[in-house]
Amino acid sequence: MTTTSHEPTLAPRPAQRAKGRNVIAVASGKGGVGKTWFAITLTHALAKSGKHVLLFDGDLGLANVDIQLGLMPKADLGSVVAGRLTLNQAMVTFPAGGFDIIAGRSGSGTLANIPLSRLQILGDDLLLLAASYDRVIVDLGAGVEKTVRQVAQNAGIVMVVTTDEPTSLTDAYAFIKVTHMERPGTDMRVVVNMANSTREGERIYGTLLKACEGFLKISPPLAGVIRRDLKVREAIRNQTPVLTRSPNSEAAADVEAIVERLLQSGK
Repeated sequence: MTTTSHEPTLAPRPAQRAKGRNVIAVASGKGGVGKTWFAITLTHALAKSGKHVLLFDGDLGLANVDIQLGLMPKADLGSVVAGRLTLNQAMVTFPAGGFDIIAGRSGSGTLANIPLSRLQILGDDLLLLAASYDRVIVDLGAGVEKTVRQVAQNAGIVMVVTTDEPTSLTDAYAFIKVTHMERPGTDMRVVVNMANSTREGERIYGTLLKACEGFLKISPPLAGVIRRDLKVREAIRNQTPVLTRSPNSEAAADVEAIVERLLQSGK
């Protein structure tokens, strides 16, 4: 009798888990704000905290997770879209970081033209795979195009990365606006990257928050501020995660603080 009482809650659990807490999309209104670097470092920090994590390169136009990590995967998302592999078969492990990766197709813009119906199927497949992980991080393409928003459709949390550049703030606001219009109530959080100081990052966030509250009547919280750090550039140049190359750097500490707050919130 006890077993029977638990059965109704067991069946929907994978979908609920993937749709809710464990899928985090990393977005930005424009390129050049460190979005992919943050997605990689967020994944690495979660893995270091003991979580079983998958990094999904959802930048369909300019995938470069594998390049930043110095990987040459035999399988990538292109093989999945072509029907030659399943998502699970395209997954590779990155031993140095302790997490799994599904790479995009570097140097090719062909995936950017995937029909939305095919993207929907891909998203459903990712949800099924996500049930096997504690967290799934999805690195989105830059911009607010429909394909980008479709990839983020099933994410429980969307982290929007911005910098102090006016165009970055404007485009981050545009992404938040379009996402809010399409999916009211989406859990969106702001990450300010490459800030000169924590206080300066909070000021930048305040500018974006004021626009969101004034025009959209929403208040996306601040996930965290990442300080400008030359160690990040060195790590990217050497195709090595900053948490491996410079684990005591300011940027590494800032991302780990974001993860700590994320885990403390239970989301």
